Amino acid sequence: MKLLLVEDNEQLAHWLAKILEDDGFVLDRVSDGDAADRFLRTTRYDVVLLDLNLPNLSGKGVLRRLRERGDDTPVLILTASGSVDEKVICLSAGADDYLVKPFDARELVARVKVLVRRQLPSRSNSTRCGDLSYDIDRRQFSVSGETLSLTPREHAVLETLILKAKKTVSKPMLADSLGSSSTHTSEDAIEIYVSRLRKKLEKSTATIITLRGLGYLLQASSDDE
Repeated sequence: MKLLLVEDNEQLAHWLAKILEDDGFVLDRVSDGDAADRFLRTTRYDVVLLDLNLPNLSGKGVLRRLRERGDDTPVLILTASGSVDEKVICLSAGADDYLVKPFDARELVARVKVLVRRQLPSRSNSTRCGDLSYDIDRRQFSVSGETLSLTPREHAVLETLILKAKKTVSKPMLADSLGSSSTHTSEDAIEIYVSRLRKKLEKSTATIITLRGLGYLLQASSDDE
């Protein structure tokens, strides 16, 4: 899962980034509203963690522009203000959740995972494709109940595919799932990771299909093609 953290307090941003990355999230981090707006115009994120008091463009301004573009990416507001009026304004403007500083790291991670689950049809802690299951809270894959051993990069690719099961996922989107905007993953590397995943899924009813010129599709072998 890929997150955008928008926070201008360097010490707090560093602490938050460590917590989230230690939990397995891929993270882009910016410190002002204009930069956040640029990132959101070019990159798709699973959740945005957005401070309100930002240089150049406020958090509310970032949120307003995001929703005006029709972008429904979940937004979790992080702010020192516990004002009910402020909370109502942000939620009315399109925020999905609101967390007042200071907060416990466990609560932050839990709220991020809730926002991810809301995007799934079942809204449960897990999602599946055939006999391949993914536990979102534990960040763990299993096939017919047996844990699937994956490298961090294989995990990131398969996570993106299963969260978008039955939908085509392009190579650039998979590359984005593997690192921040400061890193680059080639299309050749994506093909290698997909090849490795296919071998590890040989005994599973879930399969990764190549759609030439479009990307990849994860579906159960019993699904209609």
